[in-house]
Amino acid sequence: MPEISASGAAAAKPAVVHADTTAKWFVVSAISYFFLVGIIAITIAAKFVWPELLGTVAPLSYGRLRPLHVNGMLFGWLLAADMGISYYIVPRLCGVKLWSEKLGMATAALWNIIILGAVVSLMAGWNQGLEYAELPLPLDVLVVIAWVMFGINIFATIATRRYQQMYVSLWYTMGTILWTAFVYITGNFATEFTTGVNQANLNWMYVHNAVGLIFTPVGLAIAYYFIPKSSETPLYSHKLSMIGFWSLSFVYVWTGAHHMLHGPISQWLQTIAITFSVMLLIPVWAVVYNFFATMKGQWHQLRDNVPLKFLMSGTVFYLLTCFQGPMHSLRSVNAIVSKTDWIPGHAHMAVLGAFSFFAIAGSYYIVPRMWNTKLYSDVLANWSFWMMILGGLGFFVTLWLGGFWQGWQWNNPSIPFIDTVVALKPIWLVRFCSGVLIFSGIVMFAYNVMATVIGRRSYVQ
Repeated sequence: MPEISASGAAAAKPAVVHADTTAKWFVVSAISYFFLVGIIAITIAAKFVWPELLGTVAPLSYGRLRPLHVNGMLFGWLLAADMGISYYIVPRLCGVKLWSEKLGMATAALWNIIILGAVVSLMAGWNQGLEYAELPLPLDVLVVIAWVMFGINIFATIATRRYQQMYVSLWYTMGTILWTAFVYITGNFATEFTTGVNQANLNWMYVHNAVGLIFTPVGLAIAYYFIPKSSETPLYSHKLSMIGFWSLSFVYVWTGAHHMLHGPISQWLQTIAITFSVMLLIPVWAVVYNFFATMKGQWHQLRDNVPLKFLMSGTVFYLLTCFQGPMHSLRSVNAIVSKTDWIPGHAHMAVLGAFSFFAIAGSYYIVPRMWNTKLYSDVLANWSFWMMILGGLGFFVTLWLGGFWQGWQWNNPSIPFIDTVVALKPIWLVRFCSGVLIFSGIVMFAYNVMATVIGRRSYVQ
């Protein structure tokens, strides 16, 4: 297969043999956590329908499982998968080997220690009590160390590259490393030195930018690499990709305060957050148009190309997520949907529908190539796609409708609060059934990858 040049065109494959040891370990461990944390997700969804479920078992109570689910999916599955895929694509875009496989393996080992430590501490109730920043301080320190190790390896690989021009995926990967360092330290360390409204403001800056400046740029790096690779079509526009990158870097950091509209923060800060939230439409449309234009004349490939199915479905979910976000940042809409089930529906469409779909596509693409084999089952891969997209749509749409209904009831003073809870039980039942479909897709995906790795067959590129 040809590599992608900095201009988006195909270039001759360099005579470099990639060990991919680090990428293998990260991807396999990430997919394992995807399966395990999926069980936690189903349990949580079931608790909404049957509140008494496991209610007397402290480690399995909602208050302990919820942060375990959030951190497990964000850092155990998605970020670990993104790091593994980055270890695969960066050396290939640079035309060199990974700078240090030993450093990479040490990073993988440390990352697994962090995730296992998070499982033990969060189930034991050791929790900092801040959204997305629940990990105890010692684990936060280890995360910073692991991220520095990851950054050194990636930047050193890029510094020793053979190709002078850099493809957009490298820009997004480097941006991810720098922005994650800033965002994570702010959300997990700076918040310890503040209280009250200031702490809440920093926390929501972290929560929103965890998606926008961690998972968005690395997800787009993956999509920018694999859409041209999977479709064997040059990227439509490198200039447009740079517009998307620089506008994202300028706009996203200012949007977190829209989670605190109508709250005890300054009106000017709320207005700035709304303004920049609407401006997010600029980088989003640049990215989506570039992806769709790249696929012009190639849509027929979606019939049989499973990675491409995940990639383009993820692109549509990314577009919907980043249209929905600016719209619910408007004061009139926010007054209805804020703090309702609309928000989990929106967040899941971003993390699962967009960025997890990109990571799944990348995994399906690279696993057979790293192990020099064939994918265990194309049929199973196709079924995993349909289970996840059908379950995802059921999950997202149900929570959007239920959340809007919930918010409308909250704004009606004649409706007792407990009645708003009872009214949502059908919504939560559909959520649970949709979650079962999503988890079925995760099981199929995980089994397909593990069977590919364990039962390797001959592969001809």
